[in-house]
Amino acid sequence: MDKRDVLSIGEIVERSGFAASALRFYESEGLIHATRSGGGQRRFERSVLRRLAFIRAASNVGLTLEEIKDELSRLPANRTPTKADWHKISQHWRGRLDEQISALERLKSGLESCIGCGCLSLQRCAFSNPGDWVAGSEKAPGAGLLPDSLRKPHPTRR
Repeated sequence: MDKRDVLSIGEIVERSGFAASALRFYESEGLIHATRSGGGQRRFERSVLRRLAFIRAASNVGLTLEEIKDELSRLPANRTPTKADWHKISQHWRGRLDEQISALERLKSGLESCIGCGCLSLQRCAFSNPGDWVAGSEKAPGAGLLPDSLRKPHPTRR
């Protein structure tokens, strides 16, 4: 391996935009791997930058740490993942993206129709909550009128 293919934690921080503490956390969780120099400093293969880009994209889509870990475990351990490898694991969350896009479009349409009609009527607004009826529904607590795919699970209801 060429020594230019091995990067220090500082170089990875600079290239990835992740904090060093995040890199150490991801390493402790098994999402990325580092070797140690003779002086005990972390050294990362350049390919870790792709894994970090995947982690950022997957977390932005809403995948949990466990889901990200599961997806990354599907990558080959004995070689740098190829474009086909990345395509294969991204297929698992394309449906989730489609659901979120659809939910966001419904939310946008609801906001536009409510604001766009000019009535400002809470009786006709799709997002109103007269009498706080959502509080007693199974969608409570939280923003119960948002589409489910835009709501994160409540910590006590997983």
